[in-house]
Amino acid sequence: TMYRKVEMHKGLEEFKADSNALLVDVRNPAEYNGGHIPGSINFAMSRILKEAEEAFPDKAQPLFVYCQSGARSSRAGKLLDLMGYENIVDLGGIASYNGPKE
Repeated sequence: TMYRKVEMHKGLEEFKADSNALLVDVRNPAEYNGGHIPGSINFAMSRILKEAEEAFPDKAQPLFVYCQSGARSSRAGKLLDLMGYENIVDLGGIASYNGPKE
């Protein structure tokens, strides 16, 4: 498996270059609805253990994860790694993102 931490904007360039990749916001729905990175999907940290394998069946699919400050994305990334996901990129917190939000 592969878990790595990458600087937010460099990671987003990597994400955009891979049409198979998913950008996953692991904050709660209220935080997500308050403003998120365009193209991201919301999958709260609390759902990972129970629902990730159903939501993301292809464990080779690149998953780019982020949260608010970087703490949850780190936990989520390590958890996904333990669950057998092979390509997890931790972008840290949206606090370090200065692009447009939706």
